[in-house]
Amino acid sequence: MKDSTQATGHEGGQALPREALLRLLDGWLEPGRFKDYGPNGLQVEGQPGVRRVLCGVTASLALIDAAIERGADTLLVHHGLFWRGQEQRLTGWMKTRLQRLLAHDINLIAYHLPLDAHAELGNNAQLGRQFGWEADARFGDQDLGFAGPLPADQQTLAGLQAVLERQLARPVVAVPGDGRPLRRVAWCTGGAQGFFEAAIASGADVFVTGEISEPQAHYAAETGVAFVAAGHHATERYGVQAVGRRLAEELGVAVEFLDLHNPA
Repeated sequence: MKDSTQATGHEGGQALPREALLRLLDGWLEPGRFKDYGPNGLQVEGQPGVRRVLCGVTASLALIDAAIERGADTLLVHHGLFWRGQEQRLTGWMKTRLQRLLAHDINLIAYHLPLDAHAELGNNAQLGRQFGWEADARFGDQDLGFAGPLPADQQTLAGLQAVLERQLARPVVAVPGDGRPLRRVAWCTGGAQGFFEAAIASGADVFVTGEISEPQAHYAAETGVAFVAAGHHATERYGVQAVGRRLAEELGVAVEFLDLHNPA
């Protein structure tokens, strides 16, 4: 997908207090419910007033530079500065990102698992909306995975793959199962390949996530349940957009989404 922007809301007038924005986001996404590997909410403190928010998937240097260019005072992302098992010292790429944020007094707000799980605004809920999937069950660690029936045009692996590739504008990795009709889909965005066994146990005929690791191809062959890896970034673009739209509607702040290309 090409880089794209979407702006809503308006600028000008009195700035919204940052703490009011955080209270609203925490109220929607309930980060206290989740056991996560990085902090959810405010990760880097910038200026106390919010007028312009830039949303994106990951707090990369490219997104930070885009926020500087656009005059945004706040970044709202799904992937913040912290990843599981990363180096704790502020050197290299981490120093550069942090230095840019602090030099330009930009707030960095990130929600990881809370943004995956939200029943309306989350990545899984919003991905389902793209394809007409209505969840009637949850599965996996912390109930992050969603499951439900598939529309008629997606009840073969070829049909499902075609719909995914058309909407996501990228090729997907599709590993066939035993060729059964695909009545039920289980899905969990991003790097949830480890949920495949839980998806199988939930009664799914196919599991859709962002990435695939070596064991999943064997599980698909041996259990008969198909597996589709549709891209980590590609499957996690929609939640932060939904939150941004809601912020613009309820608070009137200017909100823009920037989709920086990522092949992963």
